[in-house]
Amino acid sequence: MSPFAVKALQLLLSLSLLIVLHELGHFIPAKLFKTRVEKFYLFFDIKFSLFKKKIGETVYGIGWLPLGGYVKISGMIDESMDKEQMALPPQPWEFRSKPTWQRLIIMLGGVTVNIIVGFVIYICIFFFVGQKIVTNDELPNGFAVSQTFKDLGFKNGDKVLKLNGEDFENLNNLNRYLFLRDVNSLTVKHSDGNTETISIPEEVGMTMFKAGELRPFQPVRSNVLDTIIPNYPAEKAGLLKGDKIVSVNGVTTLNWASLSENIKANPSTEVTLTIDRDGGLETIKVTPREDGTIGINNFGLEYENAYKQVKYGFIESLGGGINYGYNVLTDYVKQFKYVFTSEGATQVGGFGAIANLFPGTWNWISFWHTTALISIILAFMNILPIPALDGGHVVFLLYEMATGRKPNEKVMEYAQMVGFILLIALVLFANGNDVYRWLFK
Repeated sequence: MSPFAVKALQLLLSLSLLIVLHELGHFIPAKLFKTRVEKFYLFFDIKFSLFKKKIGETVYGIGWLPLGGYVKISGMIDESMDKEQMALPPQPWEFRSKPTWQRLIIMLGGVTVNIIVGFVIYICIFFFVGQKIVTNDELPNGFAVSQTFKDLGFKNGDKVLKLNGEDFENLNNLNRYLFLRDVNSLTVKHSDGNTETISIPEEVGMTMFKAGELRPFQPVRSNVLDTIIPNYPAEKAGLLKGDKIVSVNGVTTLNWASLSENIKANPSTEVTLTIDRDGGLETIKVTPREDGTIGINNFGLEYENAYKQVKYGFIESLGGGINYGYNVLTDYVKQFKYVFTSEGATQVGGFGAIANLFPGTWNWISFWHTTALISIILAFMNILPIPALDGGHVVFLLYEMATGRKPNEKVMEYAQMVGFILLIALVLFANGNDVYRWLFK
């Protein structure tokens, strides 16, 4: 099965599971409060359904448009815009007839379930699988550092010892912490053995984002090629996967960082590469393109298994999973500010971007990790105070609780229409970005 098909199937399974659970979060409290639920749907059933069956007073079904799902609750202004029902006198089984606190619980049910599902998945992963952490023991050659951080005083080969003055063990988190957390200093050990504490600017996350350096610290990679890009100068010059480039124009290359720097320093100018191929040295001449690239890469496959597997007991898993889920949620909220920049708007993605969160080969651990992440993202997105989302309904209910009077139904109808149009526009924009990236990048 192709990687595209595997990603698509994982996306469909993950979203189907999360949508059903989200809607159950509305359905269950509605039934507990004796509120009639007319429909319970996975996906949208515009014009027709793939499947439907009425059980009791509720029609359960599967729609054909996989953009979400819904429960239609009697006496509620929602995406169905059922004006005829709303024009009739309120009935005791309707949403609008229930006390405000009950309506609030019904509306918060979906978001609450998504949060719980995300946390429970992380707890289970901690308990059954554990966590992969990376320490300096697994990175004996330290980090290769981006130019922005070199300007701050960091050097290739640095080993990170402390963050904000405290021991920092799991180096998997380093780039994420720099991007989203309040990091004011890093203590590093340079390759010459000297230890230094370097201050980090307050807005380093925005600097990283604008510079396109979201992974400024990467493990030092070797100068062995694992990828030769077709139709680039390297392929035409005869470079092969597995070649080890030991020098560029006579300058020794100890690792991938120095190799890249030496080649990029000679755009459109022929360079002489000395390579170690099967134990023998050969010389190859190649002319980099105008951007200083020749079409080679090392994706760091030597670090594929460079981690420490940590196992946890039940109590540790409970605390660790909840803490991990909380950090995922807060980190996502913090990075939301980047969406409102010109660079961030171009990074907004739709179903294609979500599908790419899954691996191209089926892996249940990765599937559940990604599903937990999507569940938490859905919770945050749904609680935004936008009409047509759960958060929009919550705003009106909080207004009612604070003032003691219900908002005007016409105002709520118009707000629902505007919110729905905004959501459709956002979906089109996000998926349009996916198409643009697929075609032109």
